[in-house]
Amino acid sequence: MVRTRRHPRRFWLIALALLWPLLTSLSAVADNSDRFAGTVMFMRHALAPGMGDPDNFSINDCNTQRNLDDTGRAQARVIGTKLAAANIKFSAIYSSYWCRCLETAQLLDLGAVTPFDGLNSFFQNHAPRDATLAKLRQKLDNLLPSAPASLMVTHAVTIRAITGLSVASGGVVIYDLKTGTARELALSSLPTR
Repeated sequence: MVRTRRHPRRFWLIALALLWPLLTSLSAVADNSDRFAGTVMFMRHALAPGMGDPDNFSINDCNTQRNLDDTGRAQARVIGTKLAAANIKFSAIYSSYWCRCLETAQLLDLGAVTPFDGLNSFFQNHAPRDATLAKLRQKLDNLLPSAPASLMVTHAVTIRAITGLSVASGGVVIYDLKTGTARELALSSLPTR
């Protein structure tokens, strides 16, 4: 009878080497809250059919604004669910004063929403472009590059003015506070818990 010598240490080293990529990817998903540290997520409000706002627009009256429809409301809820499932923690959530942005931010259900006029739309001159962007740039300059991400729900013109990118309704752009670079985030690429 021939005896074979077992090498338990070698077995465990090979097993660890084979499982290491899986173990590290699981820990990355579990701790996704740091993945976006030092960034701002600019989100364009969810679907609100049409373009611009009615001629009788008033910032204080949602009935005079272009608003989310049922599809837009459902879209906002789905986006909020995806962001929550990815375990992204936001240090703050800001929104334009426009009703479609405030409703989007609230339907995301990710935390308290703070209205911020530096995110208002200057399309159709309802807000002064230069003053609005100056407030937004000052806010960005005061955010800590080491802090968790901030979420800013705003308009296409505002996102484009800061990042140079155009996104569809519900689109998200990641803006790096350290480098000033931006890229669109495919929500389908987010890991889930």
